[in-house]
Amino acid sequence: MLLSDDDRRFRAPRALTGRVAALLLSTVAVASFAVPAVAQEDDAGSGQAEWAQRYDSDARQQVKKESTPTLSPATVAATEAAVTQYQGIVAQGGWGTVPNVVNMHVGSKGQAVAALRHRLQVTGDLDQAAGMSPVFDAYVEAAVKRFQARHGLGQTGIVSKETVTALNIPADLRLKQLETNLIRLRSFSGDLGQRFVMANIPAASVETVENGVVFSHHVAGVGKVDRQSPVMQTKATDINFNPYWTVPASIIRKDLIPKMQADPNYLSDNHIRIFNKDNQEVPSSSINWHSMDATNYKYREDPGINNSLGVVRINIGNPYGVYMHDTPTKGVFGDDFRFVSSGCIRVQNVRDYVAWLLKDNPGWDRDKIDEAIRSGERIDVKLAANVPVYWVYITAWATPDGVVQFRDDIYNRDGLGAPGTVASAADQGDDNSAVEPALQQD
Repeated sequence: MLLSDDDRRFRAPRALTGRVAALLLSTVAVASFAVPAVAQEDDAGSGQAEWAQRYDSDARQQVKKESTPTLSPATVAATEAAVTQYQGIVAQGGWGTVPNVVNMHVGSKGQAVAALRHRLQVTGDLDQAAGMSPVFDAYVEAAVKRFQARHGLGQTGIVSKETVTALNIPADLRLKQLETNLIRLRSFSGDLGQRFVMANIPAASVETVENGVVFSHHVAGVGKVDRQSPVMQTKATDINFNPYWTVPASIIRKDLIPKMQADPNYLSDNHIRIFNKDNQEVPSSSINWHSMDATNYKYREDPGINNSLGVVRINIGNPYGVYMHDTPTKGVFGDDFRFVSSGCIRVQNVRDYVAWLLKDNPGWDRDKIDEAIRSGERIDVKLAANVPVYWVYITAWATPDGVVQFRDDIYNRDGLGAPGTVASAADQGDDNSAVEPALQQD
């Protein structure tokens, strides 16, 4: 068997006893886990995190960023193979359950660990050769990370409450999930375009695709359960740098008025101006915030790095009034639970995304984009060629390397009643809910 450089570096010498080797491997794993995820500074240099994903160093356990588009014949074929695989698992009785013991980690012992090993072996996250020891070692940690990666969970290697929930979703339900989503994937078997964008809502992620290969991956923030991002096929048409944001009527009623009732300085603190029907600016003190009088005015947020849309907005033609954009609250990209918007999609590393969209626009390279943002002025750029954009709802799929991915059916469109795993008890409110980009164009 050929060994990778990491295998050679970390494999224990043969002369060591099994107990010492396991100890050394566990030490390596703990040391690896102790290294924090790399946080990239955001484009404004504020130090807010646009988090890079971490994977275990062992190539055999990695769930790599996939170069095959989610919407592709190769993914359809891989998902068909996954259906066959899971039919076999169901026929063999499934995978049992893991005791509800949270925070299992390297060094934990007991029958819960043995049950965990069995569960991970059934789905190929842990090699059968790892055995059924009741000790949580480095091999189990790597397998847990792989499982977490396949289910959209933070790859800590520690068995959290969310991880236990995902582990214990029955095999027959996962099979039905694959079958349901295979139908969705097959519906995109036609020509999607030489260049296109795919936003997968349940995965809260965005892919840019060019010539049949994924060009870039972007973590995303998508619609809350009660303010869902729509499934649609459209095209990106133009870019707004340093955009204003006009607060939609629904947000005025649901969020802005309650915020002003609680704090009369809320609008001024968030750089939101009020305009009457004649487009004249009026003071907030002139409005009765305990009546519906407030709905008779227009509310517009000034451009800037703290604008609810961030520094860039990407317009896409649609009847829902949604779009894609930057955000000043980039910390959301490091969360498992990213169902936080009022329907629009926030895009991580948005400048890279915009540079790809503008590649056919002469002169609009990354330096030009950065210059436009630094100017602080509203600048609108029409794309030289509109780019197809697909917002899809895919909760289960497989990749050509045999990795089977699952995500929560956050909007309950699979109709299977699968329990949520990604911080389902998370507060779906948002500190910036009153200035949340929503279902309206500027």
